[in-house]
Amino acid sequence: MLMQFQLKPRREEKIISYIWAFLIGGLICGLAQLVLDHTNLTPAHVLVGLTMLGAILTGLGLYQPIVDLAGAGAVVPVSGFGNAITTGMINEAKRLGWIGLFTGAFEFTGLGVTAAIIFGFIFAVLSVPKD
Repeated sequence: MLMQFQLKPRREEKIISYIWAFLIGGLICGLAQLVLDHTNLTPAHVLVGLTMLGAILTGLGLYQPIVDLAGAGAVVPVSGFGNAITTGMINEAKRLGWIGLFTGAFEFTGLGVTAAIIFGFIFAVLSVPKD
């Protein structure tokens, strides 16, 4: 049996990955802010647009290279949610057939959505509302 060892990334490689994450994540958020500033679109429109953009780019196979380069810089913005939904649907469709198109989004993103709901509820109960 072969044992595989993963070498720890060097400090310089970590710093470069942080820089890429900052640049790509900042670019995504900066473009969204420009859309908000120079159009009549609401934040909800931009949110849906970024989610759709992430889903479309994932479906075309263009978002994964961005994720590989930027890591959290591409996953944390809402376009990463579109990526997660589409990736889950594609993976489950390969595994289960057409029914996976309906279950894949829940399979892949369910834990994150559940955590957001639970922590949102906890903080809502613990916080003191303003008058």
